Amino acid sequence: MNNIFKSQTGIIVAGAIIGVIAALLQYYGNPANMGFCIACFERDIAGAIGLHDAKVVQYVRPEIIGILFGALIISMIKGEFKSRGGSSVIVRFFLGMFAMIGALVFLGCPWRAFIRLAGGDLNAITGIIGLIVGIGIGSYFIKRGYSLARSYPQAKTVGLILPIFMLGLFMLLLFDFSKLSLSTKGPGAMHAPIYMSIVGGLIVGWLAQRSRFCTMGSIRDIIIVRSYHLAFGVLAFTLSVFVLNLFLGQFNLGFEGQPIAHNLHIWNFLGMLLAGLAFSLAGGCPGRQLILSGEGDSDAAVFILGMLMGAGVSHNFGMASSPKGIGEYGAWGIAIGIVFCLVIAYTMIQKRRTS
Repeated sequence: MNNIFKSQTGIIVAGAIIGVIAALLQYYGNPANMGFCIACFERDIAGAIGLHDAKVVQYVRPEIIGILFGALIISMIKGEFKSRGGSSVIVRFFLGMFAMIGALVFLGCPWRAFIRLAGGDLNAITGIIGLIVGIGIGSYFIKRGYSLARSYPQAKTVGLILPIFMLGLFMLLLFDFSKLSLSTKGPGAMHAPIYMSIVGGLIVGWLAQRSRFCTMGSIRDIIIVRSYHLAFGVLAFTLSVFVLNLFLGQFNLGFEGQPIAHNLHIWNFLGMLLAGLAFSLAGGCPGRQLILSGEGDSDAAVFILGMLMGAGVSHNFGMASSPKGIGEYGAWGIAIGIVFCLVIAYTMIQKRRTS
């Protein structure tokens, strides 16, 4: 049987369902305009395991674990789980770290950028423009021959390491949460019921794995190959969040007073420019990296670990933004991250062989 989610209708349906789940998770307890935010949720996980001590953003988000296992289960059922890795591992780690630094200056990943827009937060516009510019820069280098080189088959257990680690965190949340650092106030203390979060994540992981849903990929494909296939999914995702937000009374149009956001537009732009550049060089947005990890890609898993480290670095060294504005050293984080990404992009252009 063909995979119907790879069709144009399928990607639209998948995007719309993911959007509905995001809006419902907000309604049932997740922070406003944060039904899904892969960067923010991984930042919360980093805090829960002690990588940073920002008390208001510490929680083991079941959505992350659900997405990973949704992709893992369906890829195993469909025979698409293939353990592989070894492609510029240290580079991927630092790309993940700087992607997180950029995302936390903006206060959201690409998924949240579109969710914020669908909730009426107009500050997301400059972030999305920055995302497009960053992906555009990355696409320029990709067209010139940039590559992180090939990956290689690995033992099946290697592809299962990150899922097992995440399962362990979920077990701690369920049965021994005293070992974790969990927020008692702030965004980290705001969450939908655990069963709803894990089921929502499983569904999203399944849909994203079957449809190849990717926010970064949708923009990259338009730039490089003029394909709008993935973009239809992102558009459906955004519109479904928007419509359900209107229905549930979660829509608030404007720049001021938006939840977990700031209106320093230049930093929204630059934060997402860095994130978009890092995502494009790594080959996928953070959601897509989770899906690839569920399919056995240990390189994507290293990128996720880099994001966890980036969350720790952002908060421990004053780079992360808050609703009050950019962190004291956020500008330095963005500058260093952009320079790192450009150096990597330029030096890893593969010379074309001529016969």
